[in-house]
Formats: sequence, C-alpha cells, structure tokens
Amino acid sequence: MSKVAFLFPGQGAQTVGMGQQLAAEVPAAKALMDQACEILGYDLAKICYEGPQEELNATVHSQPALFVTSLMAVEALRAKSPEVVDSAAVAAGLSLGEYTALVFAGAMTFEDGLRLVQVRATGMQAAADAVESGMVSILGLEREQVESLVDQARGEDVLQVANLLGPGNIAVSGHLSACARVTEAAEAAGAMKVVPLAVAGAFHTPLMQPAVEKLAAAVAEVPMAEARIPVVMNVDGSEHTSADEIRELLVLQVVSPVLWEATQRHLLSGDYEQFYELGAGRVLRGLLRRIERKVNCENVSA
Repeated sequence: MSKVAFLFPGQGAQTVGMGQQLAAEVPAAKALMDQACEILGYDLAKICYEGPQEELNATVHSQPALFVTSLMAVEALRAKSPEVVDSAAVAAGLSLGEYTALVFAGAMTFEDGLRLVQVRATGMQAAADAVESGMVSILGLEREQVESLVDQARGEDVLQVANLLGPGNIAVSGHLSACARVTEAAEAAGAMKVVPLAVAGAFHTPLMQPAVEKLAAAVAEVPMAEARIPVVMNVDGSEHTSADEIRELLVLQVVSPVLWEATQRHLLSGDYEQFYELGAGRVLRGLLRRIERKVNCENVSA
C-alpha cells in the first residue's frame, strides 16, 4: 500500500447539500451528523442539506459544517476502503480544516474538536462583526510583490498577508478601507485577478484577537493527546504530534498567516504517493496540482 496523505478543506468550500448523500448511504456518517446536532444544540443537518446558502455561509455555521462533513467523508472512505484510511501517514487541513485533521489524527475527540470549532467560529464571527473588515484574493503576483503592495496600502489600518495558498495565489486580510486600497494597487500592478472573498471578516490578522482569547481558554481545557500521525500545521508548515505544540499553534493560527503553500511543498517533498481531499469541493486538489501537476490526489466529496 502506498503512503497516503489526507487533506481537509477550510471555510469557503461549503455548499448546500453537503453531507446529505453520505448521511443517507453511510450509517457511521449519519451518526456523526446526529451527534453534532446534539452537541451544537441546533439542526446543523438542515442547514447543510437545505440551506439557504447565506445561512450556511455564516461563519458560525460554515465552520462546524465543514468540520463535520469532512469527517463524514472519512467514514464514507472507511466503509469503502478501510485499508486506505488505515494507511494515512500524515494529515493537514486549511485553516478550519486543521481541526478536522487533528481529530482524524487522534489528537482530540470528535466531540471536543467540534466544541472547539464552535468556540472558534463564534469568536471569529463576533470579532468580524465588531469592525468592517474582509479578505481579498490576489492572483498572478508573487509573495514579495503582494507584501510590498500591502505595506503601501496599509496606512493606519490593519492589513496583512493572510493565506499563502500557492504560487501567485495569495489572500490578504484587513480593514475594508485597506482592502479597497490594496485591490486598486494590485490591479494597477498587473494582477491577473483580484477577488473579494465571501468571508465575515479579516481572518488570520490581529483583528481576530478577541476570538483568540476565548479560544485559548477553551483549548487549555480540552484534553489533548499525542497525535498518532503527524499533522502539518498552518502556522509553520511543519509536522507536529506534541499536544503542547498543537495547543499553542491552534491559538496562534487565528491571527497568523496560513502557510498552505509551505504545507503542500513539505508534503510533496516526502514519499507520499497518494493524496486524498476529504470534504466539500476540490480546492485543495487544484492548489496541489498548481505545484505538482502529476500528483495523485483523489477527492472524497461530502
């Protein structure tokens, strides 16, 4: 059996209908959704299966939805090919997906992971509601160019690189006024495309600090075990199994850039022959193939 790496999507991948077919076909997947609804205290299944999209897109709903349905996808793969799940030797997740990866890796239970996600999502939504902020995707410019434009456009506002997704694919976060300035500057600098992202606010910047304080308290209370397989973490693009390191990095992640390109390059430098993207969408497979066109990456859709 070839060495396998599991990838889990982050916020933005959600779509109405996610998880519905898995719940109908895989009893273990349905059990996860049923348990999630009980833990959260609301009908997450209805929001996932029926929408509307605007309600699913809300941070307080989309983060738990993606977490749960990605783990439902794991159960679907386990039912079909248990040997593949058993052979997974490393995991990684984009932003919110990091929590999914950690639960899969055994660092925490499904219940504790979901409770942390709920705290994270509620805190990030509240921090976003408190100030006019957002995120902008800049395509076609390299990191050094984007960082220079961010420095020029920042002014007195918060503005920083938030997601390093891949070559020429970078997201920046900050106050809306600064996002508008960097959008204009990036277009003038020859960016292929500049797109405002459908998120609640300036994720992975200091504007999320109020969420950090609540999350840190919750993370400190959650039982955390040594991960049974390494998880490549967003903050540094390196493998971690230590519970203490995982706690620290989960808190830092909310206000730190997501080093997804570094994460992918780390994985590609290993001897992993097969990748699986588990959950809604196919974004991660596309990003991986931007770096290594011939990589074997299969999607197990939610």
